[in-house]
Amino acid sequence: MSNASWILLVGSLLLAMGLTSALLKRLPVTSAIVYLAVGVTVGPTILGLFHFNPLKQSALLEVLTEVAALISLFAAGVKMPVPFSLPRWRVPILLATLSMALTVGMVAAFAYYVLGMQIGAAILLGAIVAPTDPVLATEVQIRHPGDRDRLRFALTCEAGMNDGSAFPFVVLGLGLLGLHDLGDTGLRWVLMDVLWATAAALAIGVAGGTALARAGHALRKRWPAYGLMDDFLGLGLIGVVYGVCVMANAWGFLAVFFAAVALRQTEYRLANETGVVAAVPEPVREAAQPGLGETEHEAEHNAHGAGISGGALAFKEYLERLSEVVLILLVGGTLFVNSWSVRAVGLALFLFLVARPLSVFIGLIGTRTPWRIRALSGWFGVRGIGSLYYLMYAIQHGLPQSVALELIQLTLVVVTLSIIFHGVSVKPIIGRFWRVGKVAPV
Repeated sequence: MSNASWILLVGSLLLAMGLTSALLKRLPVTSAIVYLAVGVTVGPTILGLFHFNPLKQSALLEVLTEVAALISLFAAGVKMPVPFSLPRWRVPILLATLSMALTVGMVAAFAYYVLGMQIGAAILLGAIVAPTDPVLATEVQIRHPGDRDRLRFALTCEAGMNDGSAFPFVVLGLGLLGLHDLGDTGLRWVLMDVLWATAAALAIGVAGGTALARAGHALRKRWPAYGLMDDFLGLGLIGVVYGVCVMANAWGFLAVFFAAVALRQTEYRLANETGVVAAVPEPVREAAQPGLGETEHEAEHNAHGAGISGGALAFKEYLERLSEVVLILLVGGTLFVNSWSVRAVGLALFLFLVARPLSVFIGLIGTRTPWRIRALSGWFGVRGIGSLYYLMYAIQHGLPQSVALELIQLTLVVVTLSIIFHGVSVKPIIGRFWRVGKVAPV
């Protein structure tokens, strides 16, 4: 398939989706399933018009998935409710750390004992498929800064964090395969890849987001008519924070998410000090209604965002949707009929029906999270762009071809079945959840 044909396919799909958006919203499936169906149709499974080889094109796919993940992590971060509080964030933190580590362990055990993989490859596979995705789970992600639904907050915040917290397990798997230096008895891995890389990422992200928020606030306060290009500032923050993290050997995904969180939280605090809601027109502010435990001032910020974070959000979401179209088409274009195997389907079912639900229930022991929220969180652990990025990252770090091919097959089937299973079930399940009655907001 030529470049012109590929551009024509993407353009035609975007036009069709744009013209039929109202109809698609009424369908019982997500738009991701539509993109996947088109990719499978024109790919080698049916028409064979094009085939994307992830092994040969791993460098390109790594860049594409990396950019898509960074944009989605920033968009997720700026939609987090203000003000920040540890009790509010306790559940997603547990999901992104303890539950994710349990998922990695259970998948690794399944791969080692059932699939017969070597221990390094088994841990690497667990790390690849454990993180949930902030791109594909549109129906269960926070939709706007004022969305205070408890389930969507937990899943969005978890996805924002575990795309970074999975990295130590990725490099652990690579180290056991002889492709990364773990140090004597794993000491270097603990000190550098777990403690330093995580702490440095949090510090760099928070510092970057806070500094940009203060700079923007100072300029607007001193010169009210001063115009800021919020879209460029958001992209610039992503680039600077991620670049610094790469040079400092810190986890850039984690830093970008917390840079966006810090940006919005700082803008809120500064506006609260001055009593000014920046960049939110008066009619819009009047429409904001306080939620449970909110003041009117908090409601205005939670509903519509403010300053750089609010101005950059819409543009980032357009980029996020575009990357979703392209990458899911590529997933469909990688699948052959013989890509499906009992091993791959068995792994996916184990992940969806055993590892994810069990890890969520164990991780949330001791919290007051309602059982319905735990059950839905256990099911809606959507896998997608993050898993593809970690797979390409591992391939680029020298995976043996036999291991790479096996991981490609297993990961692609897991991602495809996640798009199908979660895409088909999300609207009826969430609809019933709302009919039964929602729980208190975050």
